[in-house]
Amino acid sequence: MTSSAAPSVISPALPVLAEVVRSGFVEGHHRGSLVVLAADGSVERTLGDPTAPVFPRSSNKPMQAAAVLRAGLDLSGERLALAAASHSGEGFHIELVRTMLAEHGLTPDDLQTPPDLPLDPAEAETYLAAGRVRERITMNCSGKHAAMLAVCAPNGWDRSSYLDPAHPLQRLVHQVVEEAAGEPVTAVGTDGCGAPLMAISLVGLARAFRSFVLAEPGTAERRVADAMRAHPEYVAGTRRPDTWLMREVPGALSKMGAEAVQALALPDGRALAFKVDDGATRALGPVLARSLNLLGIDGPVVSRIAHTPLFGGGGEVGGIRAAF
Repeated sequence: MTSSAAPSVISPALPVLAEVVRSGFVEGHHRGSLVVLAADGSVERTLGDPTAPVFPRSSNKPMQAAAVLRAGLDLSGERLALAAASHSGEGFHIELVRTMLAEHGLTPDDLQTPPDLPLDPAEAETYLAAGRVRERITMNCSGKHAAMLAVCAPNGWDRSSYLDPAHPLQRLVHQVVEEAAGEPVTAVGTDGCGAPLMAISLVGLARAFRSFVLAEPGTAERRVADAMRAHPEYVAGTRRPDTWLMREVPGALSKMGAEAVQALALPDGRALAFKVDDGATRALGPVLARSLNLLGIDGPVVSRIAHTPLFGGGGEVGGIRAAF
């Protein structure tokens, strides 16, 4: 599963990023690391060890989409946003993936994503209630995979092995990740969707997002950033924080990843990245909201993202709150 390896980094000294508070009692903690970059790209604030390698998971998707553009695929608008997406599995997501596949002579059977339910819990309930089963196209990475498959034919690349780390496309992704992060990839693993996954530091991840928003217009990196910001509902979904942020914070580029990773950049060059060490996605919202406060961003969207209630007996009895 792993083509290269980095030593395990286990630090019991990682600071608490979020607290779990039930009925006024702190019953748990989520630790992790965070970095905030100033507009000039310098490190402004750190918590934990943001120089240690992590798997950014889907926060690497903008780099993967940029590699597809560099390889010659002509994507723009909603299609390009979907190529960088962890979509919720809403109807408009699935229909556009089908369209993208058909435009390039492909079918859902060509996808090598694992069959899955829609990522959004409400969509998954509706999907199951309709008597449907897990499908490859419903998996949240299907837009990325459709783009990866589509770019193979014009380059004469084998489609059946498009997820092999040695495939020309994946070697290009590796290069784009290193260029954007400004550091070498320290490990290569397999992501949940089956695609190769490149490890970099949180500092490198924040630098990568910063480089995308500051890239020259017309470059692959800027085209991806612009498409994501113009069509955030295709990057995530109608009930997702990445969508809310990119809609309501002018020029923000935001992308979460599995195992509680988040990266964000603002058009003036400020950026941040963090990872909750135990992978608890319930801590993402409060930590992201507090991180936005550190960047001087506040308002209804930040409060909305921060609100992560805990329930007891059918009522709200507490919540997850940032602790830094």
